[in-house]
Amino acid sequence: MNLKRSILAILTILSMYSVFFALSQSLGEPQVQAQLELYQTNLILNASSWNPSQENISNLSQNLIGENPLSIAQSSYEKALNLTENSPQKFSENQGSIVVETPRKQLKQNNNQKLIDELNLKLAIITEAENKPDLANTYLSKISDENLQKIINNIWEKQDNIDLKTEETINNRLEGWFKLKTLEKFYSDQNNQNQLEKVINEQQKLAEKAIYTLFTLSLIPVFGGIIGFGIMIFLLIQLSVKKEASILATNYNNVWESPWDWETIWQVFIVGFFFLSQVLLPIIFGVSGFNPAVLDIKGKALYVLCSYFLMAGGGLLVLYLSIKSFFPLPEDWFKLTAKNWYWWGIGGYLVAIPSVFLVSILNQQLWQGRGGSNPLLLLALESQDKFALIIFFITASIAAPIFEEIMFRGFLLPSLTRYLPSWGAIVVSGVIFAVAHLSLAETIPLATLGIILGIVYTRSRSLLASMMVHSLWNSGTLLSLFLLGSS
Repeated sequence: MNLKRSILAILTILSMYSVFFALSQSLGEPQVQAQLELYQTNLILNASSWNPSQENISNLSQNLIGENPLSIAQSSYEKALNLTENSPQKFSENQGSIVVETPRKQLKQNNNQKLIDELNLKLAIITEAENKPDLANTYLSKISDENLQKIINNIWEKQDNIDLKTEETINNRLEGWFKLKTLEKFYSDQNNQNQLEKVINEQQKLAEKAIYTLFTLSLIPVFGGIIGFGIMIFLLIQLSVKKEASILATNYNNVWESPWDWETIWQVFIVGFFFLSQVLLPIIFGVSGFNPAVLDIKGKALYVLCSYFLMAGGGLLVLYLSIKSFFPLPEDWFKLTAKNWYWWGIGGYLVAIPSVFLVSILNQQLWQGRGGSNPLLLLALESQDKFALIIFFITASIAAPIFEEIMFRGFLLPSLTRYLPSWGAIVVSGVIFAVAHLSLAETIPLATLGIILGIVYTRSRSLLASMMVHSLWNSGTLLSLFLLGSS
């Protein structure tokens, strides 16, 4: 027994060192939110060119893009520029890429100056469109490519010395709203009505697509959030009025009988989760010489799926071997079916939308764009390959909910009720769930989600309910990333 505990202690030290090292590394890394904001910004810019004939549609588009889309875009790009200038080493290939264009033209490299040039170029065009020539010249002056600087300045300042390669340069260096807006100015000054009309038509097509994408992106958070907030208020009022007879009090006093003690909990999570995922598998891949960075997006998707299956398979094996001696388990352990489990799943997901959203707003202020993100989000954002997206869906929306709910809600939460009250076990398991994702910036939002998952499981007594919440949450995230990436 002493030898076993000594080995566990050593594995704990190795695992915790790896976890804390990963968390400390994430402190200086950019959040995926920085990339998402630029995607969203480009959608808003594209949509701002739309001129629908019907007034009610015009009002809808106004609500989606805001009253001053150029000002919103300027603020978003300035934030990205500031983040890039203050974290020059962080936007590198091994951490994904910050996207300054559509996914067809991403900046994914270690040369930070080139990224800064792109952001300054975009800001110059935005501020010129805002009729702020002095500020635009300030951004242009920071671009290291003097030829590009001269071309953009000549177009917007209506100078006569237009280079013959101006049009080619615009088409090669710009995309989306930035390209079309610059070409519109160029052809207008050249009085080239045929080309100008083509540009305006292209702007309308791009704008219409952007409006539809923005509307689709807003459906889940807006309508789901409103319904979820209503459910949350109803449940809290009912709890205060009916108390033990309320929905939230369901199964509150029914605690699990834990056959094992803290040592089994420690063994399962240190060996079967943290040591396996943070120490053993990285060593195996490192010794093999396998480098996933050289793979294309399909290869990376398969690598993510295979590595996750290895981690999940190993973790579940450790769990089984650790509790095998306690078989048969009490009836309420790892229970899948229960009455109305699907309503708990749907309701939990709807409540999670406004809860995590509100926490995320405060969290953004705390971390100011840093703190890291799940690298899978970046891969999904970059990928428009259908095969890769299917693999990401299998990983995030099927494999992850099954494995993580078995480990965190099925095993950890009930085990903790031997030492903590139900609410304490829910909170602690939720925090450990968040820390396990190894991103400081995502810790508070994921802990909030973990607590909601814990409430759903303890009240429904069904792993299917918490798996459903988890799967719907990850699926909604992947859908949003796909829509943003395809814009």
